[in-house]
Amino acid sequence: MLPRTFFQRDARVVAREILGHRLVTLFGGIRTSGRIIETEAYVGEMDAASHCYRGKTARNQAMFLDGGHAYIYFIYGVHHCFNVVTGEAGVGQGVLIRGVEPTEGIEVMRQRRKRPAGSIAALADGPGKLTIALGIGPQQNGADLLHNPHIWIEPDTQLADHEVCRTPRIGITKAAELEWRWVRK
Repeated sequence: MLPRTFFQRDARVVAREILGHRLVTLFGGIRTSGRIIETEAYVGEMDAASHCYRGKTARNQAMFLDGGHAYIYFIYGVHHCFNVVTGEAGVGQGVLIRGVEPTEGIEVMRQRRKRPAGSIAALADGPGKLTIALGIGPQQNGADLLHNPHIWIEPDTQLADHEVCRTPRIGITKAAELEWRWVRK
């Protein structure tokens, strides 16, 4: 697993450097994983798009845990999003994992997504899709990704700069111009 110190840094640094590593779940003895290929940073009270912009609430309290914890939230009344908390405890920042490239348990991911055929890449190429494919839900909110038997991030291949592009975040209205989204080319 990646060490706690990896996650105890600024969300913008972690968002870039986590690309290429693997998000892994193990539920009911079934392991699924995907290589992280798209992220967005959310930097607490200085970031109008962050759930922590107005401080700690009942909804966002997991984002104020120490770096390396999970923050899961429900969006649009439709799906969950998975974030990795970054920085020191009390800071309130994190990285939204927007997409993964499926690497293990692909048939299980197809079943969870109800997609028996089609592109493997399309199974988890969005924040809602990846949580369904990997079986992630609200019960993982606040999970310590360094000491949890069901969800963690494994080191894999960090992507080189020429393999990554940086863009403005997408799907938000506030602070949308900030180039805090990283995606594998």
